Amino acid sequence: MADKSKFKVSVIGCGNVGATVAYALLLDGTPTDLTLIDLNKEKAQGIILDMEHSLPFTQFVKLEAGDDLALCKDSDVVIVTAGKKQEPGQTRLQLVEDNKKIFQGIIPKIAAAAPDSILLIIANPVDVLTHEALKLSKFKPNKVFGSGTILDTARLQFHISQKIGVHPRSINAYILGEHGDSSFPVWSSANVTGKPLLEFPGFTQKAADQCYEDTKNAAYRIIHDVGYTCYSIATATCEITKNIADDTHQAFMLSTLLNNYYGHSDVCVSVPCVLGSDGIIQTLQIPLNEEEKNKFTESVKVIKSLL
Repeated sequence: MADKSKFKVSVIGCGNVGATVAYALLLDGTPTDLTLIDLNKEKAQGIILDMEHSLPFTQFVKLEAGDDLALCKDSDVVIVTAGKKQEPGQTRLQLVEDNKKIFQGIIPKIAAAAPDSILLIIANPVDVLTHEALKLSKFKPNKVFGSGTILDTARLQFHISQKIGVHPRSINAYILGEHGDSSFPVWSSANVTGKPLLEFPGFTQKAADQCYEDTKNAAYRIIHDVGYTCYSIATATCEITKNIADDTHQAFMLSTLLNNYYGHSDVCVSVPCVLGSDGIIQTLQIPLNEEEKNKFTESVKVIKSLL
């Protein structure tokens, strides 16, 4: 980033997710400049106008809106939420073809307008679309990644915390693989400050399995009840963006291009990624038992079948 005093974020798509992401970023104060872009120019401008009236109560952020992807110019991070949303009863994978077409129309224009940016993909199916964005942008792999299972992991940590009475941040339990039905929890190394989760009183394998089921079904439940999810993914997106801005080198479960990760390559899937100002600095190969390795392979196969 050339200007260390400036941190511009552009959000593509102002549906429920995009608008909530933009609002979360405004409240957080990480960006100095925030741009919202949507085909519906009036909607984007209306959201920004509403957000402008929050500025007397927040850190000042320069706000901009429009329908031209050229507005991404000089962005440090471009967050892509644009895409057909998941309907009740629909899986994320059923969105593939429609959202690939949308990406084919927007990603090359984003890359041309902001060639030095980091692309953060939020739209679903996020693993397939991250691979598509990488291909279409021709950016380096470290500069294009998806939100992946960062939210699945947060949900799992929450459900475990309710069982054992420990804050979610202290729980080292993660979900890898697809952001979808073939994801899996890594129970073999799950712990709290080194104490294995399955050694906590009352936290049996049955309890662990229920935590994962609640995690896997969470989005379907929320979409059934509300019609969409937005608050938790906006919070997670804000956390990712803040860690890029602050160059923290913190690890998150993100969808990234694999390069011989347990033998798998040329597919975007969630693994632990160290995040900094230049994007993904490295991936961490955490220990998996044989059952988990098999589940990882199955998840990779699901995603590859749609590339």
